[in-house]
Formats: sequence, structure tokens, C-alpha cells
Amino acid sequence: MCGIACVARLDGRELGPETDSVLHEMAEILDHRGPDDRELMRDGPVGMAFTRLSLVDPAGGGQPLVSDDGSLVLIANGEVYNHRELAAGLPGGVRMRTGSDCEVLLHLYRQHGMDFLRDVRGMFGVILWDRANGQLILARDRFGVKPLYYQRDGRRIVLSSEIKGLFADPDTPRGFDWARSLSVAMLPASPRFAAPEMCTWFEGVESVPAATVLRIDLRDGRTTEHRYWEIPAERDEDADAETLIGRYGELLEASVAECATADTELGLFLSGGIDSGAVLALAAGRLDTLHTFTALTGGTHDNGDAENAQWLAREFGVSNHQVLFPRDHAPAPEEWLRLLWLTETPLCGPEAYYKHELHRFARRERPELRGMLLGAASDEFNGGYSRDVLGEGDWQSFLDGLAYLDRETRLERDPALARWWTGGESLIALSALDAGGERRGEDVYRAYVESEYRKVQQYNVWHEDRTAAGSGIEARVPFLDHRLVELVATVPDRLRPRLLWDKRILRDAMASRMPQRIAERPKGPFFYGTGTRHAYRMLVRLLRADDDHLVERALSAPGADVFLDADAVRRRLDALGDGDTDSPEVEILLRVVNMGLLADMAAKPPRLEDLPSGPALSSLAGAVTDATELFAPDADFDTDGVLRLSDDADLLTDEAGTWFLLREGQIEYVFEGDSPILRLLRGLRGASSLGDALRTAEVELHEVRAELDELLGQRLLGWAS
Repeated sequence: MCGIACVARLDGRELGPETDSVLHEMAEILDHRGPDDRELMRDGPVGMAFTRLSLVDPAGGGQPLVSDDGSLVLIANGEVYNHRELAAGLPGGVRMRTGSDCEVLLHLYRQHGMDFLRDVRGMFGVILWDRANGQLILARDRFGVKPLYYQRDGRRIVLSSEIKGLFADPDTPRGFDWARSLSVAMLPASPRFAAPEMCTWFEGVESVPAATVLRIDLRDGRTTEHRYWEIPAERDEDADAETLIGRYGELLEASVAECATADTELGLFLSGGIDSGAVLALAAGRLDTLHTFTALTGGTHDNGDAENAQWLAREFGVSNHQVLFPRDHAPAPEEWLRLLWLTETPLCGPEAYYKHELHRFARRERPELRGMLLGAASDEFNGGYSRDVLGEGDWQSFLDGLAYLDRETRLERDPALARWWTGGESLIALSALDAGGERRGEDVYRAYVESEYRKVQQYNVWHEDRTAAGSGIEARVPFLDHRLVELVATVPDRLRPRLLWDKRILRDAMASRMPQRIAERPKGPFFYGTGTRHAYRMLVRLLRADDDHLVERALSAPGADVFLDADAVRRRLDALGDGDTDSPEVEILLRVVNMGLLADMAAKPPRLEDLPSGPALSSLAGAVTDATELFAPDADFDTDGVLRLSDDADLLTDEAGTWFLLREGQIEYVFEGDSPILRLLRGLRGASSLGDALRTAEVELHEVRAELDELLGQRLLGWAS
């Protein structure tokens, strides 16, 4: 990972010496991305700044890289995993002058022009100056793992790995794009497919599209766009399940091998699930030293992630650091401002915070560590969310849920037709919603995969890159090898239920490579589910800190008076109480506050190093199973109080002995078997206190505290006055 930046004239003129100070400032801003080396260059119409994090050829892999005849100059952020294979295929007589994995890109461009990335595997943002033709070439990898942003006018273009780097140029606007940002369905968690266009959140800022090469003529600014990769649309109708499973395992093994190659130490984020567990199983034998890092939160303790991660690390003989987030821990407001400015997105939330702190801990404990292996982006393409769209069901119920998302997405484009879908079944065909009367087709799963591809760019790789970069670490994502995504995209309809329900293709591919306990372990969200209340308690404490400092600062930001209802924001915060809630309103409120804070900081951009990061966390000494008391509920939880079902809630059973918790006749929860929470709920009716009900049900409070908090947060339970 590195930081790259560039200023170029688009009117045929040369840059003046005043550009040097801009390039220097850009390098300063991007220093956290590349603390090992720095180079600045200004020549003719182009100026470049490069900050380096050394993972491959630390001694000789500096940039800019220049072709032997001086006609091509390149700076790149990222890794070309198959650089040796590509170099071996170059024409005879071509000699590599450095050990840099990116040097091969110069020769590929000379040989193939705009199609030079066709066979490249890796993650990268590229700025290449074609001196001979007076052109600037910009490109990103297939999934946009490595960022590259720009702001341009008729006179010049400014580029940077991070948006904050663009603000070094005095002509770059310094405003948050409220109108465009509020249209992003992910912010209010609206049930929609992701939009086709990336949102950069800031006025005038654009992102070089993933899987795309842009060519800009430096004499007149004319721009040509070349898309070099798409997710395959054709399915392999002749494929059989076992062949696909075998091929998937081989490709994943190859991808992990490439990602686990470096000349410096690598680490691994280990969650205790199938995804990061698979990466560990395939990487452990390839690295002499491998330290794994796990977030020990109330959520990962309750859902078993932390315990399973510790167990799995022992099985493979690697170190596991359980980074402890105490029950009442919350970042200070100034720490949140730093994280938000680092990530540059209002989608910054608990996941980004946990991972940022893991990276900080890892770099402190292992100073030579420069890269981190992740299990990210497996769910998005392997059917990891198939059970979540409509709860526990089957493949058809999953498709039905996708059809609903698809319909809502299309209705948003043509809201005048929405009235036909209210109040029950519509008489109007969905094809009426296709723009221009062109029927898009019936493959709703394909539409879903394309949406996930866009979501990965807008959220996943965005925050993974920044949270790692903040500690001078490069995040590596083996599951975003395009060969893996192409394989699952070509699975025919008849095999999708077999292979893409609950990540079956991955589970079966890893069955002989890792312990069954992890290969078959059900998917558990990072902090949602049983862990939601712990994460949301942290967020409420953050928003309430220092007399609601972050909220009030956000409400006073430029544009907030136009786009935010200040009284409604304050009422929503007050309604959250002390934060023991599972309501998603907590995250929605945080995202609104994040928008205001970004607008405030963009108006007068701060220096990242001037924003305090707060004290680093420590790790747990001992077994996770001994950590129960660290996340014990508040001692003042009132067991003498009387707890009752809410007036609109009922607890009923059917002839088969299955129990249901309903609200206004609608099933909210299904209880199978004699669970502790069911015994307690049944005993609440005649009990004089919660303590009495616990004793009657023979249940300890800690056994049901998570469920009680959830039901209280959903207002299915309440305290009798």
C-alpha cells in the first residue's frame, strides 16, 4: 500500500514552481499510507507525489517508475500479485530494472495500450504519464480495492489516493455534497439494490471507476474510458457441482498464496467463522510467522466468535491476540472525528471502529507488520446473506426477497407507478418499470450480484482500505480474486440452491482443508444479532459524550440547517435513553451526525496527525471462556422489578409444541425446544418479580440477558410501573 497523488495541466501548458508546495502538502497528507519513503516529481505538465509502504523489494522498489527510454512514468498504489508470471510473458529483450511488482505495468502498457490490465491480478490504483503521446492514464483494479479520486476543471486535474489529499489544491471545492449523499440508499438502510454510480460524498470529487482505464489528453482534456472487466453474464450450463467446488477450492488456495506473499511480516484478522478461518487454513503453512487478531467485544463473546477464533488459532499453531473492547468502552468524540476524517465516509460505524483499533493494536505489538489478510467479501458473492434476506427459509424465499428489493429499486426510478403496488398484489407487470420499455430479464440473482459488486466498492473495500492505512498497514482480500467471482457468477440456475445457499460452495471446498467445527459453523454477523446491544451502547455513549458535542457540532455544520431537522435529531437521541437497544435507529442517527461532521471538517480540512487517536487497547491474557465477567450486565439490573409482555404482545403455542411471540397478531419470534428465554417468558405471567420468574424457570440472569435486552429494545417487554 502506498499513497499516490498527481497534479496535471489539461490545457497544454506546463506546471509552474508553485505546484511544488501543493505536491509537498499532498505527500504530507498521505504520509500515513506510506511512511517508509517519499518522492516528489514535477516535469512539464505533470507533477507526482508518492509515499511508500514497503512490502515487496523494500530496498529497490521505489517510485516513480520510469521506462528505459524515459517515455513512460508510473506511480501505483497496491500489489500486482502475478507480476513474475506477467514479466515472463513479455517480449524477448525486455529487462526488469527493479524488484517492484508494479514495474511490469510499464511494459504491459507499452505492449497492449489501453488493454494493459487485462491479465493483471491484484489490487491497484495507477497513474501513468505517457510522455510521448501527452496523455495521462488512470486505472483501478476490478473491485476498486485501492482508491483513486480526482477533481478537475478545464485547466487542471488533481488526483489522490484519499479525498483529503485533493484539498491540498486550493481550487478543489471544500463542501460536503448533501443532496447527492442523501440519495444513497445505504445511509438510511433502505431496502434497495445499490446504485450504479459511486458516491464520493464531497462536492466536485469523482472516483476513477473500478475495472476501468481512463485516458486523458493533456493538451485539451479529452477523456476516453475503457472498461476492461465485467462480471460474466453467461452461465456454465454444463457444469456439475463437484467440479465447481473443486475448482473453487483450487482458486481460493491460489489466491491466498498470492496474497500471503511479501518481503515483510503479514497478519490476519480472525473472526472464528468460515471466511477468515479459510484464509488461515490456507495461509498458515506458507508463512514463517503469522499473528492473528480478534476483536473481543460483548458481541463476539456472546456469539462465540472470539472463542472459536482462539480455538482455531490453537489448531493451526499460530498466535491469537484477543483485543479487548471493555463493556463500557466508547471512543471519545475527538477520537471519532479522527476516524471519520480517516475513512471519509458517513457510513463509518462500529465495524470501521473495531477494525481500526485492531490495526492499531497489531502495528503496536508487531512493529514490522505491514500487511493484513482479511476474510472480507466472501458473503457478498458466495450467498452469505441468503438466510438473512427473509430469515430462515430456502432458496426460493431468498429469491422472493431479492425480487422485493428489485421491485423497490425500480419503483424508485418511476415513483408514479408505486401506487399500483400498495395494498396487496399489483395488476401491473414488473416490466412496466423497465426504462424505455426494455425488459431487463428475469435473473434477479444476477441483479443482486451486480448490486453487491457496487456495495463492496461503496462500503466494504472503502473502509477496509482506510482503517488499515491509518496504521500504515495494507489490507489484502483473497476473496476478491476475480477468478473466484467469475466462477460463482457462472453457476447455472439449477445449481445455485446447492452451491450458493449459505455459502455451500465455500464450505464444501474447505471441508478437507480445515476443522469441520469452523467449516460448518453458521454465519454470525460481526456485531449484529446478539452483539448489537453492545455496539449500540457504545454509539449512544459516544453521541451523548460532552453534552452531545458531536451532535451539536454536526447540526452547526455548513448545509446542516438546510438538510437536517435539528429538533428531530435531538429528539431521536433523547429517545435512545442510555443506549441498551437493538434499534437500527442508532446507526441511522450516527450516519446523519457523520454527514454533518464531514461537512464541518471539509470546510476547513484538518490535518489527520493533529486529531488525537486516543489510548490503544490491550489484549486479553488467558482463555476467552474466562472473560464472562468482563461483559456482565450492570449490577443494578432490577430483578425485584416486575417484567411483563407489552399490551400488544402475546405468547402462544401450537399443537406441535412450538411457541410464538406475536405483536398485534404478527409473529416476531419462534421458539423451538425448551430454551431458557422461553421458560422465563412463560413464567412471567404469574411471577411477582423478575427474580421470582428466574427462580421458577430455573434460569440465571446471564443466560437470558441478551434476549431480555433485545425484547426490551423492541418493546415486546416492559417494566410494570
